Amino acid sequence: MKKSLIMPGKIELEKYGLNDNIVRYNLDPEELQSITVEKGMGKETSNGTLAVNTGKFTGRSPQDRFLVKDDYTRDRVWWGNINKPISSENFDYLYDEIVNYLSGKELYVRDGYVCADPKYKMNVRTITELPWSNLFVFNMFLRPELEELENFEEEWLVLCAPGYEANPKIAGTRQGNFSILNFTKKIALVGGSAYTGEMKKGIFSALNMILPTDKNVLPMHCSANVGEEGDTAIFFGLSGTGKTTLSADPNRRLIGDDEHGWTEENTIFNFEGGCYAKVIDLSEEKEPDIFRAIKPGALLENVTFNENGDVDYMNSSITQNTRVSYPIYHIDNIAEPSFAANPKNIFFLTCDAFGVLPPMSKLTPGQAAYHFISGYTAKVAGTEAGITEPVPSFSACFGSPFMPLHPTVYAEMLSKKMKDAKVNVWLINTGWSGGPYGVGSRIKLKYTRAMITAILKGDLDNVDFEQHPIFGLNMPKYCPNVPTEILDPMNTWLQKGIYISKSIQLAHSFHLNFEKFSNQASQEIMDGGPLIDEHHHLDDHI
Repeated sequence: MKKSLIMPGKIELEKYGLNDNIVRYNLDPEELQSITVEKGMGKETSNGTLAVNTGKFTGRSPQDRFLVKDDYTRDRVWWGNINKPISSENFDYLYDEIVNYLSGKELYVRDGYVCADPKYKMNVRTITELPWSNLFVFNMFLRPELEELENFEEEWLVLCAPGYEANPKIAGTRQGNFSILNFTKKIALVGGSAYTGEMKKGIFSALNMILPTDKNVLPMHCSANVGEEGDTAIFFGLSGTGKTTLSADPNRRLIGDDEHGWTEENTIFNFEGGCYAKVIDLSEEKEPDIFRAIKPGALLENVTFNENGDVDYMNSSITQNTRVSYPIYHIDNIAEPSFAANPKNIFFLTCDAFGVLPPMSKLTPGQAAYHFISGYTAKVAGTEAGITEPVPSFSACFGSPFMPLHPTVYAEMLSKKMKDAKVNVWLINTGWSGGPYGVGSRIKLKYTRAMITAILKGDLDNVDFEQHPIFGLNMPKYCPNVPTEILDPMNTWLQKGIYISKSIQLAHSFHLNFEKFSNQASQEIMDGGPLIDEHHHLDDHI
């Protein structure tokens, strides 16, 4: 087993204010796993994968995420519930607190980078209190070659101290845990939470500010793959819409499953070196790529297992948000390195639990920007306490918790890139048909795959389309290997009048949600919304 790649003495932490530390530098996954097990911080499953419990926090805590408000951020950031300000003074206080807390401890230091396109590469040094937090960083950030580590200089520093809790009265936080980005000092602090996704999403949020502001690169919360002809496809979608599932295609190479940039040179590059997938209800039949990637080197979070060490993926007793991280090379069919040119098709995935949106529709540039800013999906009964029927859920740019700038900034960049690259944009409903959740049925995955395959092969290039009377979306009249009657959702409902009223109800939700963006959106974007809301009469449209 390899020991530290560089002697710990060469990594000087004193410059960060850290003193008297035992430094464990860039350890191998095997070594981090054995330390975790030896210290009683995790267990190995029957196939040798490390499983840990993240403690009190089993997900991100968006209410406890702050951006330092200073000269760099003051006039750039879209301040509000998502982007909460904290003062430089409070940041400095918490930095000193964390450094004092971590001093004297055994620390795990990892040098890596994000952004697979060499032109946009950003070095990140992560210092973690826990060995398995460091394994997560190994899996999720890009891994430098040995020679790249010799003169490594970080652009960003991440300090992760789950065991430190702030005093909110002094620190200016909401409670004891926090995740803070300081763009001037280029430091991310995570305290009071062991949930690993805080580190990943912290750096993603940083890139979502830096890339559009300084590099003219559009950052995207999406998955991406590339075909044998070199054509790239991009999949946007919130959790549960099928982003990871649909981008895993045996006939196409995976670029990445969550975070990408779109450059001026018209390339799509992965920010990360791994995947962080939900594993609730996972099976080899449903998600073969993810299932097979869970092997030694992967890190399972908050799962339960039986006395034989077999994971029970159906068990949500700790959390619905059970997770695994693994390096991307645990997937067989990947693009190496993780970038590709020539984006041809963009898919916006939505799980419409109302059952009124078409299974597939082609968007105009104005509609694409409108639906991108809206970021619609629907929560269904059972996903959250108190939800008994579908509830519309909107997350701007399909990732608002991580977007420091106003959503229209990203939408206008997307519109311009779409037009310049002549990309087709599609809205794909992976949700319900024939009625809402509880009445209709979920659109079969094989049909959704057939739609995406037909689009990627160009089979819809010469097909006739018709416009949806309420949403204004262009629906194909034919698609190979998909029953024609489901392409227009009204056909699948027994009671057409109820379909129309449900459609108007959802259209109205779109309009209401969009009001907060309308003062910064162009007329073309405004015209991309539903044609009708509940104040209009339908006589002229149906």
